[in-house]
This record gives sequence, C-alpha cells and structure tokens, in this order.
Amino acid sequence: MVNTDDVHPESAAHGTDGRRRAQLVDAAVDHVAAHGITDLSLRRLGAAIGVSHRMLIHYFGSKEQLLVEVVRTSERRQRDLLSQLRLEPGLSPANVARRLWQQLTDPRLADQERLFFEICGHALRGRLEAALVLEGLVTDWLEPLVAAEMAAGADPAAARNRARLGLATVRGLLLDLLATGDRAGVDAAMEEFLRLYYGSE
Repeated sequence: MVNTDDVHPESAAHGTDGRRRAQLVDAAVDHVAAHGITDLSLRRLGAAIGVSHRMLIHYFGSKEQLLVEVVRTSERRQRDLLSQLRLEPGLSPANVARRLWQQLTDPRLADQERLFFEICGHALRGRLEAALVLEGLVTDWLEPLVAAEMAAGADPAAARNRARLGLATVRGLLLDLLATGDRAGVDAAMEEFLRLYYGSE
C-alpha cells in the first residue's frame, strides 16, 4: 500500500511528484489485476491502496486516465521482460519466445492477463474509461518486435508482418488459456507456432 495523503497539491511541481505518481500506478496495477475493474470507483481503489480518492484525482485527473496508465504500465512491464530476455547470452529467438511465454502463462500473472482482456473488452464496447487503452496496444509492441525480426535478418515489411503475427498469436493463446484452462493444449499450440515461425529452432 502507498500512503501519499500527506502530499500537498502544490507538490505536483516538484521532482518527487513523478515518483509518487509512479508508485500509485504500480499499486493500482497490482490491485486492479487481482480484482478487475468492474464497478471500480476511485474511492474504492484509493481505500484499497492506501490513499484518498482526492489524491488519485490530483495525480491522474480522472478514473479514465488512471486506468489508461494501469494498462500501459502492465504492458510496459511485459515489454521490459522481453528486452531483458533478449539480452541473455546464448538464447536463440525461439528460446526467448519460449521463456517469455513461460513467464506470461505463470499462474501468478493470470489476473494481469484477465485485466488486459477485461479492459480491451470495455474499450471495444465504447466504455469511456477504457477507450484510450486501444491506442498503442499493438503499435507499442511492434517497434521492439520489428527490431528483433530485422536483427535476425528479415526485411522491414516481412519483419512487421511477422511481429504482428507473433503478437496476435501470443494474445490469442493467452485468451485460450484463460477461457479453457488447458495449459497442455496451449503450450503444445505455442510449440507448433514456434516450429512454423522459426523453423527447426
């Protein structure tokens, strides 16, 4: 829990304000991932993470802006994980993908994945607090994925197509896992995809 109720509104101009905001986002990510966003109010979220709803409004302006930051932070954590895996010596692209898949399908991250699909569903139905989340959900991933494909020798057009295909496959199989609980089935499907995608690696 993060206690920032003693922060004066004027502190927004200070350098520490960004750090406090980041702490609140991290706390909100963890809470919302565990409990979802259905019927979530700023008052209820603030009580859960140890701040007043007034402080959440101070830092984020609205519930809509906070939820956008929650999803973006969750996605950024996953992209950071991918970047870390790519730096590990001796890992082929296929094994980087396998390691990322293992991390993403860790049962402890299931609530994070549910959060992603829950907010996407709300956004696609036009829910105002979620609509902005659609911005960047694909494009923010394409840059690092395309760079990885080009580093492996793909031309720019093919790299972009392959990156988009890989992203869609991972997200589709994550949804499959949440819907069916068939871990063995989705793992086998991922292995088949990697065989087709990377050849014999």
